[in-house]
Amino acid sequence: MSVTTERAERRTVTLNMGPQHPSTHGVLRVILDLEGETVVDAQPVIGYLHRGTEKLAESKTYQQVIPLIDRLDYLACPAYNFAYCLAVEKLLGIKVPPRAQYIRVIMAELARIASHLIWLGSHAMDIGAVTVFLYTFREREITYELLEMVAGVRMHQSYFVVGGVRWDLPEAFIPKLKAFLDILPGKIEEYENLLTKNKIWKLRTVNVGVLSKEDAIAYGATGPMLRGSGLRWDIREVYPYSGYEQFDFEIPTGEHGDTYDRYLVRMEEMRQSRRIILQALEGLPEGPIHALEGKLFFPDPDLVRGEHRDMAALIHQFKLVCEGFHAPVGEVYQSIEAPKGELGFYVVGDGGPKPFRLRIRLPSLMNLQTLPLLSKGHKVADMAAIIGTLDIVLGDVDK
Repeated sequence: MSVTTERAERRTVTLNMGPQHPSTHGVLRVILDLEGETVVDAQPVIGYLHRGTEKLAESKTYQQVIPLIDRLDYLACPAYNFAYCLAVEKLLGIKVPPRAQYIRVIMAELARIASHLIWLGSHAMDIGAVTVFLYTFREREITYELLEMVAGVRMHQSYFVVGGVRWDLPEAFIPKLKAFLDILPGKIEEYENLLTKNKIWKLRTVNVGVLSKEDAIAYGATGPMLRGSGLRWDIREVYPYSGYEQFDFEIPTGEHGDTYDRYLVRMEEMRQSRRIILQALEGLPEGPIHALEGKLFFPDPDLVRGEHRDMAALIHQFKLVCEGFHAPVGEVYQSIEAPKGELGFYVVGDGGPKPFRLRIRLPSLMNLQTLPLLSKGHKVADMAAIIGTLDIVLGDVDK
């Protein structure tokens, strides 16, 4: 029996959702097969934002790759720079100073809070809770002000470098960050007062998009998608990096694997990120902020700032680095717990200043595989909630 005949007998209708649709969180197209308003099948179609990041990286030095990585999950740039730098440092045998490790943890956890805030606001608005969107963006604005204080820009910070971080934390940053962390628990409680016991919210999320623990593992889901299904798995705990083993924090998990459980997991993760940042601030060591070896990749600040800007000297220094630097030959894989799940970089070095090959394990792409499974049997109106619960970013899907 042909697919067309089978659909005709079932009286299905094919409907395109996206790629220009506010609830698909970017340029995602979903082909829906419907019986009435019931979803029979939902096939994601990706590639509308593909930019060839992995191939572009092969034509750039290890340090030059960093701005490309910023554009993957553009809502959590420090986390993505974090994973890439760790992979290259593993390949090159560079040991990052303790102060730089702690600063990286602070920035990565701040990015996790910012990412979860925009997820919660957009997810709630997709379902109809517009007030929550306005509230979460109020706090997200503070996180962006903090990131800008350190990196100089609100998005695409490129603040992490191979060997450490670009520059030290400004004097005013820590007091402002502590002030934000002081108000954050009250703000999270405010969101939960609006949603957690709200009858409409629970009708739209409880038993919607159920993902069992077995299916989550089989589909390669990670992050809140996996933990929402009841499996305690967090890279920060099982394969700690950058000193995470020194911090005390909990790994929240769900029980039913539905949209509501994943909401609760992400809410608690914001509280745990706050807890980690406070510990990192308390134990922040003194010392250098990038390794001596890392300076091979790091331009002299006097050449690129203000009245001392000297492009000719900068280009000359860059040429010296490229001509004189020889990286080890080998291959490495390094993963971290990004806001959306396991983010991994596989880097192959051939002895030159550029990666010979670069491959990226993207959490949004892997989690998106579960969409057909989560959607079947639900109504068209549930698709916004199901796509939202995945917390995908299309730069992180298409790369």
